Amino acid sequence: MLQSNLMHIVVLITCPDDESARFISHLLLTRRLAACVNIIPSITSYFWWGKRENRIHESREVLLLVKTKQSLLRELTRTVKENHQYQIPEIIALPIVGGSKEYARWMDDETKK
Repeated sequence: MLQSNLMHIVVLITCPDDESARFISHLLLTRRLAACVNIIPSITSYFWWGKRENRIHESREVLLLVKTKQSLLRELTRTVKENHQYQIPEIIALPIVGGSKEYARWMDDETKK
């Protein structure tokens, strides 16, 4: 079992459509900023946007689950911001606190050193 050393993270990123989700995924993988990206199609997001608008927005989106290392988060964030359609893209990192040691080694092998 992988110990909680906070070396590995899962990053949540929402995209407006399948095409942009595939583009961001491919970019992160080819730059070795992610070992694996899952694309979860067709989610519905509800959110506040703009303090002057007193209403909740609804949007169809695509969710990316990005498995990577904590040390790559800054570069991953910069890459997403530079290539994302949204003015303020959702980029939320969550620590992986346990799991397979073999999977963790695989993530290390498949991402930048």
